[in-house]
Formats: sequence, structure tokens, C-alpha cells
Amino acid sequence: MKKLLALLLVLLLMGGAALAEDGAELDWAAYDALIASIKAEADPAAREALMHEAEAMLMDTGAVVPITYYTDPYMMRAGVEGVYDTIEGFKYFMYATYEGADTLRINLASEPDRLDPALNYTLDGACLAVNSFAGLYTHAADGTLQPELATGYTVSEDGLTYAFTLREGLTWSDGTPLTAEDFAYSWQRAADPATGAAYSYLFSVIAGYGSEEGLAVEASEDGLTFTVTLAAPCPYMLDLAAFPVFYPVPRHCVEAAEGYLAEDGSLLDPGAWATQAGFVTSGAYTLESWTHDESMVYVKNPNYWNAENVTMERLELMLSADDATIYAAYRAGDLDFIDTVPADEMAALLEDGDPEFYVADNLGTYFLCFNVNSPMFEGMTAAQASSVRKAISMLIDRTWISETVRLTEPPANTFVPAAMADGNGGTFRENDDAYTYPDAGDVGYMSLTSDVEGAIALLEEAGYKFEGGVLSAETPLTFEYLVNPGTQHEGVAQLIQEDLAVIGIQMNIRSVEWNVLPGEMMAGNFDMGRLGMNADFNDPICFLEMFTSASGNNFCQLGR
Repeated sequence: MKKLLALLLVLLLMGGAALAEDGAELDWAAYDALIASIKAEADPAAREALMHEAEAMLMDTGAVVPITYYTDPYMMRAGVEGVYDTIEGFKYFMYATYEGADTLRINLASEPDRLDPALNYTLDGACLAVNSFAGLYTHAADGTLQPELATGYTVSEDGLTYAFTLREGLTWSDGTPLTAEDFAYSWQRAADPATGAAYSYLFSVIAGYGSEEGLAVEASEDGLTFTVTLAAPCPYMLDLAAFPVFYPVPRHCVEAAEGYLAEDGSLLDPGAWATQAGFVTSGAYTLESWTHDESMVYVKNPNYWNAENVTMERLELMLSADDATIYAAYRAGDLDFIDTVPADEMAALLEDGDPEFYVADNLGTYFLCFNVNSPMFEGMTAAQASSVRKAISMLIDRTWISETVRLTEPPANTFVPAAMADGNGGTFRENDDAYTYPDAGDVGYMSLTSDVEGAIALLEEAGYKFEGGVLSAETPLTFEYLVNPGTQHEGVAQLIQEDLAVIGIQMNIRSVEWNVLPGEMMAGNFDMGRLGMNADFNDPICFLEMFTSASGNNFCQLGR
């Protein structure tokens, strides 16, 4: 079977490469097959080599443009202790203390788009989810995975069957029993294409994914055992069990919500139940009030299984994306924790060594994303379109962006983050026996500074003409860049605009609110836009599988 899969993969790769070079559209079936083979590969060394192949294929499209590797800068008031975050960027507030106060005043971002953990696709939304919902496992302060709604698990000898034992007496915040059946329902729901979960593809590790029968998950009659059968051994199964899309949701609320079904009985809005304050949760907090686009107040959930250890009674959130306003509110004493700092303030904070300014480790990449179906590529072959995208990427001076705007973040020339493990005992971004990067010196796919000559050569291959090192009026190149407000995001946009203008490319900047931007990109209403990806877990596959054809996070529209 493994030999057959390998042969199929080779054939698909050959076909995909030929069509990418000669056809009008980019064939993405080869990439889908490659990701499937990675998930089926049990040998760590072979799996690492396949993941390098996948990233190389992704980068060859030019659709993904890495800019910097994420760090996690934030400000926290002196006296606040016990707040912790993970390398994935999740922040936990429930075990914090603040000089005897029972309330933390926080800014994470602007208005969240979705609070249903199955439908959320943003980091700020995930931070709200980990504080108000709970999964089988959770992240402890030291970064390790610990049992949450489960007490533990057993796994079969072949690594395919996990049996999670749930805590006795679990309830939802409304006092309704929370059982293994809630997990079975919620996982089936999140994996169902009709639900529209951006992260539904993460369930593909489970047997039955995509079939009429559904996922191979089962709840015991007593409600205390949840059994999961995998399609292949999964080294990050417990990481998935701690990820928000795998959290249970209350069926009795989800399906009773106004707006859940249309008048004809069809599914209208699967997340309608969690669009206003007061919805039922399973974690440390419930949402007491929500003034849209202004504020949210979370209060302690007395029915949370670990409520006796929750030390912070109340979280008051300011909803804003204006980092200057947020910073001013913090300095005025109106906020205790902020997750963003204006670009023009960060240099002084770093230089002064401000004790309230923190830079935590993070596993993620700040990147740009081209819509491969954008009208800007009309009339081009797939190879020409790829050359245009790669040329634009080559013009960007990542080092300058890092040194002037994203001051705590090193420049990036790979999509998979620099510190990501390789699943084989090492670090993925290394030149080794498994893979040597095209730019071996900078260990990546392009130079960390701009390469004007290389960019012009690629554009000439794509049919553009130049006069004196600038695009000819005969072949202009204009496109739109989509970004959300914020001095750092807009600052990056302006620097890129300047880099591209050197050879006459006109990039127009369009700014939309953060809760609008991902939806616009999902719908394909953009040429190029800014995004960021934080690791769901410490394995390259979480970055690579987001660009499969069926992925809800495939903002580039590859294979669509």
C-alpha cells in the first residue's frame, strides 16, 4: 500500500509540475497528495524530507511571501503575576493575581468575528476561547500539555485508537451535564463541511473524515469515555486535543439558537448561538456583557471543573485595533495588559528596558498572501504568474522591515518558522541531509534584503518590459494590498510600497478592520493581503496543510 501511495505521489508530482509550467492554471492536486503522504508516513526522517518538499512546492508558487518570524511583544502592569502564554500565542488569564484585585483590564484586539471555538480562525479569538471553553487537554504554564476535561488517556499498540477518560460530574456553565457525547457531536460538527469551520481539515487525521459515516469517534454509554480511531498514527494528537476547534460546544444551545436554521429548514448560521453575551461555555469564564465594537466583560464560571483554582474573577476587554489609543489607555492606567504596541514606541521601550514590556517566544510567521485567482494574473500562464509573485517578493527588503517596524522580529525567508521542530529530533530550518535551501547562506528561499536585478529578470520572463530599470508604460503593474489598521501593519505596507516603486510597480493600500480582513481574503476579494500564522502545535505540518485545496485557511486560493 505504501509503495502504491508513493508511486501515485510521483505521478501526481510529475503531472502537477508539467501543468504548472505549461498550463494556464496551477494544478494543486500534487500538493494535496504530498500532504496526504506526509500524514501517512511513520518514518521521521522520511517525513521530514517530504515536508521540505512540500514547503519548496508552496514557495515555488510565489503565493506565500514570508516577511518576519513572530515574537510576542506585550505590556503588563507591574504587580500582575500568573498570566502566561504559549509559543502558539495563546494567553491564559484565569490563574493571574494582581495585588489583591479581582479584575484584569485587557486589550487583545478589536471586535472578534467568531466566538464559537469551531468557527474561530484568529489568534485573539483563540485567546478568548482558551479562557472561556475547555478541551480534553490544555497548555500548562510551563508549556506542557496537561489533562483538562479529561483525566488521561490510553492508546492502542498500533497508535491508532485513543480512549480519553473524562472527569466525573462535568457540566456546562448552565449546569447541564457535559459528557463524551458532547465531544462526539462537536467533532463531527466541526469536521462537517456544512459547518464551515476554517480548521476542519485538522480532523483529517481521524478515520472516516470526509465519508458519509463521519469521523470514527464514539462516546461510551456512561458518558465518561471518548474513543477516537485515527487513519494513521499522529504524533501531535494531544496537541490537537488542546486546540480550540476540538473543544466541545453545547448542542442544546447550538441547534436551538435563533438564526441557526433558515425558514426552509436548511442550515443558515451554525455559529448563531455565540453571537451575543450570555452563551453557554465550559471553561473558566462566561461572557457577561458585550457592547459590540467597544467592550466585553467575562466573569468567573462557577460550574467550571477547576473553578476553585481560578484566581481572577473578572476580565474586562477593550475592543480596539488602534494601537496608539490602546497604548495611551495603558499609560493612563486604564488597561493592565495590552497585546500590541505602536511601532514608534517600541524602540524606546527596548532601549530603556521598560520592565513592563515583554517579548515572549513565539512560533509563527508574519507573511503576505497573493490571491492566485486575482485579475492581476489574467492572461498569464501559471509559470508567468508565479514569476510575477516571486519578483514582487524579491523586491521586499525584509531586513529593513525588521529593523524599522517589526523591531522584535527577525526577517523571514521561509514560511515554516525558524524555530519549528522537524519531528526528527532537530530544527526544520537547517541545511542538512534532509534538505539544503536554495539560498543556503541565508537558509531560506530568498535573500533577506531586496534583489532588484533578480526581480527584473523574472518580470521580463513574464513579459514585462523595462526602460532604464523601470517598468515601461507599455506593461504597467498595479495591484491592491489589503491590510488592517495598526501602525505596524500599515508601516510594513508603506515600506513594501516604497520597495516596489523602485522599479515602477504601483501598490495601492486598502485598509479594512481586522474582523473584516480574513473574510475578504477567504472570499477571494483581494490581490495581496497581510496575514500571520501562529503554530497550532510544534510541527511543520500545521503550516503546510493549511494550503491544501480543501483547507478553510487556504487564503491564497491554491487549487481553487
